[in-house]
Amino acid sequence: MAKQRVKVRNWQLGREMDYWYEESRPVRQFTMIMDTNKCIACQSCTIACKSTWTWGKGQEYMLWNNIETKPYGYYPTGWDVNVLDLLGRQEWDGDVYAGETLFEAAPAGEYVLGWAPDEADWNHPNIGEDEPTGSADDTPYLEDLPHSLMWMYYLQRICNHCTYPACVAACPRDAIYKRPEDGVVLVDQERCRGYQECLTACPYKKTMFNLETRVSEKCIGCYPKLEQGLQTQCTTACIGRLRLTNYLSPPEASDPRKPADFLVHERKIALPLYPQLGLEPNVYYIPPIHVPVPHLMQMFGPGVERAIELYKQAKDDPELLGLLLLFGSTERIIDTFDVRDGVARGYAQDGSEIVAVPLREPTFVRPFEFATEVSGEPATGYRHNT
Repeated sequence: MAKQRVKVRNWQLGREMDYWYEESRPVRQFTMIMDTNKCIACQSCTIACKSTWTWGKGQEYMLWNNIETKPYGYYPTGWDVNVLDLLGRQEWDGDVYAGETLFEAAPAGEYVLGWAPDEADWNHPNIGEDEPTGSADDTPYLEDLPHSLMWMYYLQRICNHCTYPACVAACPRDAIYKRPEDGVVLVDQERCRGYQECLTACPYKKTMFNLETRVSEKCIGCYPKLEQGLQTQCTTACIGRLRLTNYLSPPEASDPRKPADFLVHERKIALPLYPQLGLEPNVYYIPPIHVPVPHLMQMFGPGVERAIELYKQAKDDPELLGLLLLFGSTERIIDTFDVRDGVARGYAQDGSEIVAVPLREPTFVRPFEFATEVSGEPATGYRHNT
């Protein structure tokens, strides 16, 4: 039975759009928030994911998690520039997307406007690594921005576990689905026949084909850990403490006590990746503060300038600062948080406190002993440690 287009609400676009299934949101939506300003591309997250999930035959090339150096890095090669070129001009009217989504721009007989990477596109996961754009020689020195025309930054990528997944829309076998309890997108490998329509449809290229088993695979959101109330492998392995595994409510049900709701809906400091594509992705990014705004607006949509300014002023916003300090502070998923008396606290679903982090590290003054004075008599003094 052929699928029929229906109208669904996409709050990231500020309007309704065409999709191939009725709107059906999970009980709570798995989400991840990344602070791009903290990443050093150490690849600890990539190795944690690889060693846990994709170490088998047929998975050699698979990186469910990867770190790219923007603007010249991508895995597979050209994943974003190709899909943006295919979609054509994208325009915003304020906070409302005025262009077409991948579903609305799909040619007749297709569910999604997509492209399929060549085998060689998967050969270079570190292409463009640490390669900046611009030239220091041609860049004027500014007091607040020494290399205003020379920049790069790191983009952390996993499956976005979209509200309107292109892979779900395109699969002729209905082998891909969203879990109703947490919105994690999974592949039923018993139903999959390896047609690879999901690879063509996904604009983020986060569904992959196992060359040994001949079926599709993808990031599973570390759901066995989620079911135990634990954050994902990539989150807990991150030495920069830039990731937060959490759950997101729809805008109308936002709860400012919940970390993801606070960052996405209340402060609007965390933004989706290429929202104009229409998938309503559920991975969000705090944009880098040193990158030209036009580039960031294309990547994260409107709201970039406001998000950057909020981030710069976080030191004067105890709630925001406290929540940012809770990133990476515990292996457990924080259900709610608060900041009081100079301490940020995270709580479990039952209300019990699971972590407490001071907004400012205390200063201690402690006595110590020098080895020996020249006279041979021991001497004492005080050392200040911060």
